[in-house]
Amino acid sequence: MKNTALKTSLIALATSMLMVSCASYTGQTSDPNDPNRTRNGALIGAGIGVLAGLLTGDDATERRQHAMVGAGIGGLAGGSIGAYQDRQEAELRRQTAGTGIDVSRDGDVIKLNLPNGVTFDFAKADLKPEFYGALNNVAKTLAQYNQTIVEVSGHTDSVGSDASNQTLSEQRANAVASYLVGQGVIRERLEVIGMGERMPIASNDTDAGRAANRRVEIRLLPVQAGG
Repeated sequence: MKNTALKTSLIALATSMLMVSCASYTGQTSDPNDPNRTRNGALIGAGIGVLAGLLTGDDATERRQHAMVGAGIGGLAGGSIGAYQDRQEAELRRQTAGTGIDVSRDGDVIKLNLPNGVTFDFAKADLKPEFYGALNNVAKTLAQYNQTIVEVSGHTDSVGSDASNQTLSEQRANAVASYLVGQGVIRERLEVIGMGERMPIASNDTDAGRAANRRVEIRLLPVQAGG
C-alpha cells in the first residue's frame, strides 16, 4: 500500500510539473532557427518528465521502451548491451573532450553531467551559443546510438525559493532536450524532468558545492529486447 501511495503521489507531482512547464513555454518563439525554442511540441511529446520514471524506474522505462519500439527502434539483446554502451561511452568521451561535459558510467548506464557554468548564464535557461558545438556532438552520438532511453534532468542549488528553483530546473532541462530533438534525437526516446534542488551532489554550504549542484544531467539507459 505504501509503495502504491508513493507512486500515486509521484505521478501526481509529475503531472503538476508538466502543467507548469508547458505554461512556462507558451511564449516561445516560433523561429525554426532558434535552438532554444521548443520544437514541434517535442517536450510534450516526450512526456516531459515522468517523475516516477526517474525515481522509481520500471513503469516509465517500460512505457518509453514501448514507445521506442513503436517508432521502429529495436531493443538490445542482453549479451550485447555492455559492448554497445562501451562503444557509445568511448565516442561520447571523444566528442566531449575539453568541453566541460563529464562522462561517467554506472553499470550499463552512461551519464553526462553538463555543468551550469558552461551551458547557461546565471539564472537563465537559454543555452549559451558557445555550447552549441559540444551539444551538437552529443546529439550526433545519441542519434548514432539510438537504442537508449535518454533521461534529461535539470538541477539547481538551494539558493532562492523552492518554486523558482523548480521552474528554472525544468526550463533548463527542457532547453537541453529540445535542442537534442532539434538536432535529430527522436523525441520518443526522451524523459525530461526538473528536479529543482532536491538531488544535490555536493554541499550547498560552499560556493564550489553550489556550483556543482547547478547542472543538467543526461542518463542513457539501454533498451532491452523484449522490454
